[in-house]
Formats: sequence, C-alpha cells, structure tokens
Amino acid sequence: MLTKKGKYGLKALVDLARLGPGETAFITEIAQRNNIPKKFLDTILLELRNAGMLRSKKGPGGGYSLSRPASEIRIGHVIRTLDGPLAPIRCASRTAYEVCEDCNDPETCQVRVSMTTVRDAVAAILDSMTLEEFAADKSMPLETVEEMRAG
Repeated sequence: MLTKKGKYGLKALVDLARLGPGETAFITEIAQRNNIPKKFLDTILLELRNAGMLRSKKGPGGGYSLSRPASEIRIGHVIRTLDGPLAPIRCASRTAYEVCEDCNDPETCQVRVSMTTVRDAVAAILDSMTLEEFAADKSMPLETVEEMRAG
C-alpha cells in the first residue's frame, strides 16, 4: 500500500511537472496547492532531491523544480525512493529480501510465489509509467496491463 509519504511525494512531483520551463515553486506553495503539511513536505522533497529527481535554488526566483524532464522520471523509482520496496511482503522483494520466520521452504511457499507475481505485475506497471504520463493522467490501457500480466 502506498503510504502518505509516497502519495504526498507523487502529488508534489505532479505539481512540479506542471510548471512551465524554468519555473520553480516554493514548498509553501506546493503544500498549499496539494493540502500537504509543510513540515512533512520538507522531508519528502529533500529525499527526492537527494535521489536526483529535484533541484532546489535559494533566494529570489528560488524554489524547487524537476532536475530532469518528467518523461525521464519513473513512478516506480519515486515510490521506491520514498516508501521502499514494491513487494507486498519482504520475502517477495528483490531489493530487501528477508526469509520469513515461519517458512520451511521459501522456494515452494505458495504465499511467497504468489506475492512475487504481484510484485512483478506492480513493478512492470510502475516502472514503465513516467511522471509525464502520470501528471497528464495517461493511465496505462487495461489491455497493456493484461499483456504484461500474461507476458
């Protein structure tokens, strides 16, 4: 499940993606437009900046902007940056794998196998979706999702 941190981060990035070329936005403006607590947004934007998605500028004409085009920022990367692995359980994660205490055989555990399939489907969608598409509400057609699932 997407946390508030992830949701707020996506809302802030959409806000910034909709700015004109060379424009910036102050944290207070982003927070007000998107109903996000400013203090929480400070932390989120710092993480996104440290991950290379944003740039910040102090002083007059300052604020935040995307560090690269929205077409180059993948939604999967944003969510992993803010919320961690996409897998619904640790034993299905590629990057934060942990064996479950109650599991006798991870290779044949049906819960792990099924959740790995879920992880793969979610990752395929989120890793193919750009911030540009997300901001423009160009959702992936259901047929494409079904092809990926069958794939």
